Amino acid sequence: MIRTTARFTALLLSLSVAAPALCADSNLPDTASTRFDFLDVNRDGVLSKYEYDSDVAFETMDVDDDARLSAAELQEILGAIGQGSPTAADRIVVADLDGDGALDDAELRRALEMKFSWLDRNSDGNLDLEEMKAGFGVRTRP
Repeated sequence: MIRTTARFTALLLSLSVAAPALCADSNLPDTASTRFDFLDVNRDGVLSKYEYDSDVAFETMDVDDDARLSAAELQEILGAIGQGSPTAADRIVVADLDGDGALDDAELRRALEMKFSWLDRNSDGNLDLEEMKAGFGVRTRP
């Protein structure tokens, strides 16, 4: 479950700054339905805020335990970058409020919360497949 949450966090970061074509170049599922199935860890048919938990993401992705998610750490989760695709550093810059080149816990929480709220069109605190499809591949900026 920790690995899935880390993948989910990486997915959210890439979704917020990358075009849909990015998925063909990464290890992430490439359609809204396959992403939804991939992220719905408890298989209840909705994605909850719990499945966006940044505490678990940091625990998993912050390999050097410096309380910051660096581009190198994110790149490790995302895998190889395809030609013309944004780097992990390009993806981080969107949520990097202090401009230090890495995300601290507050920056990651803010980015994830904004993405979740944006996707949760009916404001019920969960994402269903239709909400996921409606926001699939759409660039958003936290």
